[in-house]
Amino acid sequence: MAAPARVAIYYAPLPDDPLTQLSSAWLGRDPITNAPVPQPEWDSIAEITAEPRDYGFHATLKPPMRLIHPAAWTDFRHAVHKVAAAIAPFERPPFAVADLRGVLALRETNPCPPLQALADACVEQLDSFRAPPSQDELVRRRKANLSAEQDAMLVRWGYPYMFSTWFFHMTLTRRLSDAEKAVILPAAETWFAPALTNPRRVQDICIFTQPTAGAPFNLAERIKLLG
Repeated sequence: MAAPARVAIYYAPLPDDPLTQLSSAWLGRDPITNAPVPQPEWDSIAEITAEPRDYGFHATLKPPMRLIHPAAWTDFRHAVHKVAAAIAPFERPPFAVADLRGVLALRETNPCPPLQALADACVEQLDSFRAPPSQDELVRRRKANLSAEQDAMLVRWGYPYMFSTWFFHMTLTRRLSDAEKAVILPAAETWFAPALTNPRRVQDICIFTQPTAGAPFNLAERIKLLG
């Protein structure tokens, strides 16, 4: 496989998890096959899910990044395996649909320190492969009115939501107006209800890749936690 334009480390549900089928239909794309999936027949669903569709249904552990050079791709994959080999699988709380200042996402219903530790390990141990953000990327990120702590994370780690500023979430929509949210929030709760309370173990991490700039992210490799 040629070196991708960008790589990311995600948590994503297993292929046989009901959440995988429901999320692919919600977003309109299967990130395993990159095939389109028919969405619910609701007004504007394709538009409000356009941005998360391109990233695939996931929770970010190590945010999308360019590699320092194309030859780093093989070493990066080996490093991800090394991270996974040191972390043991763990139980995670059920999910619920949450409103994150107008963006709908699935979040855990109780704090889960192992999730935080997993994200921290991915960020810290894989950062040597990350190319620094461009000035344009810094400017774009800073339009979000970052706190001093978030800006420091952006400068050091290339992304503002790391470590103490990170939180687990699986994005479902762009930011919604109050009128849109009044319709879409209960619809999302109903749509995902069959899968939200299922017990689950976090037993692997996923490498997602963007083959070329602007292309959707797809699952490249699923790596078992072996600690």
